[in-house]
Amino acid sequence: MKPKIRNIVDKAKAGKSIEAAEIKELLSWPALSEESFYTQFAAREMNRELNGGRAEIHGQVGVVTAACPCNCAFCSFAASNGIFKERSVQPLEEIMAQCRVLEQQGANAIYLMATANFPFNDFIRIAREVKSHLDKDSILVANIGDFGYQEAVALKEAGVAGIYHAVRLGEGQVTRIKVQRRLETMQAAHQAGLKLGTCLEPVGPEHSLDELVEKIVITRKVGAVFSGAARRIPIPNTELSRYGIVSEARMAQIVAVVNLATGYGIAGNCTHEPNVPGAMAGANVLWAESGANPRDTVEHTENSRGFDVARCRDIYREAETPVLEGPSLLYAPSHKTGSLGKVGT
Repeated sequence: MKPKIRNIVDKAKAGKSIEAAEIKELLSWPALSEESFYTQFAAREMNRELNGGRAEIHGQVGVVTAACPCNCAFCSFAASNGIFKERSVQPLEEIMAQCRVLEQQGANAIYLMATANFPFNDFIRIAREVKSHLDKDSILVANIGDFGYQEAVALKEAGVAGIYHAVRLGEGQVTRIKVQRRLETMQAAHQAGLKLGTCLEPVGPEHSLDELVEKIVITRKVGAVFSGAARRIPIPNTELSRYGIVSEARMAQIVAVVNLATGYGIAGNCTHEPNVPGAMAGANVLWAESGANPRDTVEHTENSRGFDVARCRDIYREAETPVLEGPSLLYAPSHKTGSLGKVGT
């Protein structure tokens, strides 16, 4: 193994921030190389020192399928992709039932996801009802479009503990959303006291090392409780499907590099969709899903691509990783993260 790789990895393990050029060096090696496996082993060892070495399983319920005008090319909801032509909102009783099932199965946090154009007041109404029917200590997270400070306060008052939000790969090019708008939403969440989860996503074979590095640096500067990496699932017969899909082996390497780049300051490191190589490489957040799913072409992903909590537990068992019992530590009120810093490489 090249001494340069060992030096970079050891620097991260020592709690020092690795530079953009060093992140790129770690990503440049083949997925099945000795250098890659050393990186993955180091990331797993680092995560054993976080959250008591325990992983978390978060459950997400998609509340609506609809044609979204933001036209994110990787998303099945994009109006330009023509997958969902009619707007269909799940009945509130079904949404609450799915959330309770995830809670009873042992999900450490429950997410409500809606399309970017879903009316905010409707989402708040759903969030309040869901929160009131969950156990008092259960963690509720919002995965919605961009918003401002007043909306962030409303989320907090509705019982939402945090949000999932990301500056996606190709943002502003394969989406109609500006990078700055995504960052402003993250800042609004921080100002209102909401925790932030983020990720390097959705990774496709066409993304350059420079773009991966650029977005990894953003994920470690936005004050998140977890980062990680998720691969793009090709939506058949759409613009991006011609590029194919990144292998789980390569994604495990990327997940590990994100972990080393974000360091000990971020206790969580996710991978999606759930897979054993990613969990072995240190990913300590997986998602179970029901309802709508932007990577699926059916209204109820639990009947298709979506994993349930039990399948996520199986993955962690295969990866010999213990799972946290009880509410998420990452979104807990006592979990401290930094505010949004100056973003750039």
